[in-house]
Amino acid sequence: MTSARRQRILALTPRDRLAEQWARLGITPDYRCVRGPEVGMAMVRGRMGGTGNAFNLGEITLTRASVQLTDDDGEAADAEAVLGHGWVKGRDPRHAELIALVDACAKRGDWQAAIEEGLVAPLEQALDAERHEQARRAAATRVDFFTMVRGE
Repeated sequence: MTSARRQRILALTPRDRLAEQWARLGITPDYRCVRGPEVGMAMVRGRMGGTGNAFNLGEITLTRASVQLTDDDGEAADAEAVLGHGWVKGRDPRHAELIALVDACAKRGDWQAAIEEGLVAPLEQALDAERHEQARRAAATRVDFFTMVRGE
């Protein structure tokens, strides 16, 4: 699974569900925050009909964090392999920090498979189930309009 796909799933998952599923894995590394968590703004761009010229739609609030896994004595290990980043829409510093921690841990070969199978896959299934349920509810309220032709 790509890092971008994992980031998307973790950001869309509610923080409480993510924290609960992460605790079930039992991965508890030492880490330190390199940047943040910090709250800021980002410009959202849009296109008319998906194909027109891009325009600035408005701003949204984002929270970002970067963490680095450390050794038992608090010293950073190999910087490239253990640095993780997390972004989430809204103002939730703990959610962004947790995403960054998962990202850093997923870069370690010994934890990567456990994270993909025990965390990301179940969360993706839950998100898909919720999306299908919302689509089912919306379809139940669908109204079809039709025109009757007068027979003359």
